[in-house]
Amino acid sequence: MPGVFEVNHPLIRHHLSRLRDKSTPPSEFRTLVQRLSVLLAYEATSDLPTAEDMIETPLTAMTGSQLSQRIGLVPILRAGLGMVDPILNLMPDSEVWHLGLYRDEATAKPIEYYSRLPETDPVHVAMVVDPMLATGGSALAAMEVLKRWGVPEIRLLAIIAAQAGIDAVMEQFSDASIYVCAIDPELNTSRFIVPGLGDAGDRIFNTTPAGNTTPTGD
Repeated sequence: MPGVFEVNHPLIRHHLSRLRDKSTPPSEFRTLVQRLSVLLAYEATSDLPTAEDMIETPLTAMTGSQLSQRIGLVPILRAGLGMVDPILNLMPDSEVWHLGLYRDEATAKPIEYYSRLPETDPVHVAMVVDPMLATGGSALAAMEVLKRWGVPEIRLLAIIAAQAGIDAVMEQFSDASIYVCAIDPELNTSRFIVPGLGDAGDRIFNTTPAGNTTPTGD
């Protein structure tokens, strides 16, 4: 499918297998999310434009390169937070804008509870990060907010995606790009990805769902 990139790499397959394992403790789970985020971001940034930059090495002057666009990292709270720092290490001048969404268990619809995007001056490229893309509801809500902000290019980075979520995003945002480590075939009756890895937010932060809402991995 145009615009959808499933990154096939031995390191990704290796780390992803351990990430899926239910016996993996939260401390290791967080580290694995970070490693996979770096590998995913490497692919997702491979075509970013650069501009020439004159620099001085210890020996001589030369022409180097620097990223020429403003990049925004947009983690969907809370699970998306686990992907921010490793990507920010690759692009330390990126801006970080948070979107808080949770999934209503009765309707499976995302509910926005936090957004601090400014009204003007959007970034050139927004990278929405969330470990899981299940139904696509949270991703669509985030992308709608970014479009209203005026962002011209949106890239969605997810460690695991369900085909249903990918289809939903591409149907509404055909000009977006999706980068994933793996595409799983289905959702269960609770709309969780199968085989998946469970609830990414709970596994990252070592928590259990509270009340009738689940932190989004939607």
